[in-house]
Amino acid sequence: MLLYEGTLVYNSGDEPSAFIMPGITLILSGFMAVFGNEHGVTAFRIFQSILQALCIFPVYYLARYTFNHRVAVITTLLAALYLPDYFTAGSVLTEGSYRIIILVLLCAMIAALHTKKTGWYIGVGALTAAAAYFKPQASLFPCMMLFLWLAYRYSWKEIIRFTFTILAAYIVLLLPWWIRNYMTFGHFILFTSSAGSPFLLGARIKYQLPPPGFFAAYPQYDPQTIFMGSDGEAVAKGLDILKYGLVHEPLKYIYHYTIGRFQSLYFVPFYLHDIFSIQKPVVEMIQKVMITGGLIGIVWAFFRKIGKSLLPVLLALVYFTAIHLPFVAMSRYGYPMAPFFMLFAGYTIHQVMMIIQNIRKKNKGVDKHVENTGYHSSL
Repeated sequence: MLLYEGTLVYNSGDEPSAFIMPGITLILSGFMAVFGNEHGVTAFRIFQSILQALCIFPVYYLARYTFNHRVAVITTLLAALYLPDYFTAGSVLTEGSYRIIILVLLCAMIAALHTKKTGWYIGVGALTAAAAYFKPQASLFPCMMLFLWLAYRYSWKEIIRFTFTILAAYIVLLLPWWIRNYMTFGHFILFTSSAGSPFLLGARIKYQLPPPGFFAAYPQYDPQTIFMGSDGEAVAKGLDILKYGLVHEPLKYIYHYTIGRFQSLYFVPFYLHDIFSIQKPVVEMIQKVMITGGLIGIVWAFFRKIGKSLLPVLLALVYFTAIHLPFVAMSRYGYPMAPFFMLFAGYTIHQVMMIIQNIRKKNKGVDKHVENTGYHSSL
């Protein structure tokens, strides 16, 4: 519809929609314009495969910056063998494009932090806007720069100047979307205007309705219609469900919004059909090992006091985890963070290898000492 009619639609027939951000639609329609409808989709999949391959470079850079070359090599090997990447490369979804933008954005933030060049900060704002065209939740990610600025003793004058630089670049690139929405719908739409609320849907535990006691306490809601309605109403409903749950089943709801959310985001692989005939249970086991190894690596790095180089990747993990905790959490939303867990899992593997290497060296030293003292011959 965008290619032939000039109208962005989604679940709206031939009427314009602001239900989704237009990033993937713009890219896909561009490939279709060049290669035709059928071949355009194939070209898009090839493009995503190239993006997945190119991800190796920012992954290596981030691992080397955070730790060292050896950890970076291990991390890139893990990334190259990560099966969900092969699935997303062949899927017509936002994840492939979005993930590489986030990785490059974090690299640009590191470069801007150390060079203090305005050009890099413009790049941070531009990449944030590019990410927002796929998923709006990336928009506040540059706020993490404040922690980096304070850690590296930026002056308040520099902080204010670079904040406005990032913001200006972001606004300029989002203006076309805002103007389109205002001209089409007659009012300002920041990102999207959809019928479903991620916050309300996130209040569902295991996709179930609230307990019967909730409807007795809030008779204005009906089990048949509670998950319907406008965004404004949905937020109020979600808050009422959360209030009731925290009062009557506090442990259940606290678990749901913390550990449960974390497990849904990261411990389940984004792997919706088998690649190379490797079934999902196998990939799930590998995913759990990788995430566990990453968590061990985070703790290990803290105990070894690695330093400020840990901050960028850790802040990325904290931000994108926290931004999803109040809302619907699923493997698709956690997928872009997989390289950061691989990074710390790579560090864990490296440390274990170093321990084994040191043990072997000590054993060789003992054997050599025994040989030099003639202990074997006396026996």
